[in-house]
Amino acid sequence: MEVAVIQKKETKLVPKLRFPEFNEGWISNLLGNVTNYTKGFAFKSDDYKSEGVRIVRVSDLGVNSIKKDIDKVFVDTVFSKSHGKYLLHKNNIIITTVGSKPEMIESAVGRGIFIYENNQGLLNQNMLKFENIDSFDNGFLQGIINSKRYQYFIKGIARGNANQSNITVKDLLNFKLNIPSLPEQQKIASFLSTVDTKIQQLQRKKELLEQYKKGAMQQIFSQKIRFKPALSEVEGREDDRSDYQDWEEKQLGDVLTFISTNSFSRNDLNYEEGEVYNIHYGDIHTKFKSNFHLSSEEVPFINSNISLSKISDEKLCILGDVVIADASEDYNDIGKAIEIINTNNQKIVAGLHTFLGRDFENSTIVGFKCYLFQTDYIRKQIMRIAQGISVLGISKKNLSKISFELPCKEEQQKIADFLSAIDNKIDKTVEQIESTQQFKKGLLQQMFV
Repeated sequence: MEVAVIQKKETKLVPKLRFPEFNEGWISNLLGNVTNYTKGFAFKSDDYKSEGVRIVRVSDLGVNSIKKDIDKVFVDTVFSKSHGKYLLHKNNIIITTVGSKPEMIESAVGRGIFIYENNQGLLNQNMLKFENIDSFDNGFLQGIINSKRYQYFIKGIARGNANQSNITVKDLLNFKLNIPSLPEQQKIASFLSTVDTKIQQLQRKKELLEQYKKGAMQQIFSQKIRFKPALSEVEGREDDRSDYQDWEEKQLGDVLTFISTNSFSRNDLNYEEGEVYNIHYGDIHTKFKSNFHLSSEEVPFINSNISLSKISDEKLCILGDVVIADASEDYNDIGKAIEIINTNNQKIVAGLHTFLGRDFENSTIVGFKCYLFQTDYIRKQIMRIAQGISVLGISKKNLSKISFELPCKEEQQKIADFLSAIDNKIDKTVEQIESTQQFKKGLLQQMFV
């Protein structure tokens, strides 16, 4: 009997990383035994109003928060009072019972959303909200929900296909979790909340920088804001610092000559080895920055068993070239473009469903065109010339006719320098967000059993 007792003590549940004032073992229990929950209500579309109290639907949820910049639905304030049990309160947790497979994080079934503020709305169907109770800390529970063990559990109980999966409440409540004392729960929750606050602050900073850039671009390309020559450009005479010359009306065909591209599919590419990098239109849609630096992008090679004899030197991308996606399933990505800023002295070609535009007349500076293609004025024209039903496409002929106004090269340089400085700040903020998220991930692996 004594041996059995010793074995039990040796295997008591404790995390790898722990606050020093706690030393008791953690206790195993089921989620359903330590929480109280409320199922969302099936609000009818007939009850929806243009204002009032918001209805929070599954489609309103992001990875870890309720989306704000989407079309919202409401119910009348008086009507909402009779459905008060579905109101979301600060420190509640929402868990979805429908969604995509757990691997698809943005819309995954079973993901948990922590509510940081009151007055977020009423909970719609296909979700649960875990209530605030005195004996269990929801901040601690949210840490468990973010853990790999919980995500693995959801993967095991999810049913359905990749796009539409579901979990039952019964299966969810059978999730086994390991729990410390309430004071230790609260300490862990408080610490993780501090990390989350840091992440939220950085995300807000990124949003504000992106809004500032968007506003600045609108002002610059509508010429409501103009750059002036530096004193050094006018021999130091302040009275000679007039505006640069007027912008010239152009069409894209006046500036860019289009060079033929290849049609290699994903099966013809790899990320391990090769002589020539290939820019695929799908990567322009999803991951490449508009100011393309090879050294900071993950670009596939053309497979070594494919002949490169038809790729002449002229078809290799050079600095200042613009690579444009000529096909997309939606208007947001059709005609999306990147400008080659750095090749790292490597061979790069434009691939499937792309146009390669080159400024043979040298009328633009390197780093300006990537911003030109982001302007609302050009984006709207590209959307108008896009054709197709399930897949949209644009032609070189119509693209060449898109009109715009072009500043002199000196002003282009100032515009590019100004906007790239904002992009650099955004990139650094993204790095801080990713670093802090990685730090949190490490904590979750070590602070929970």
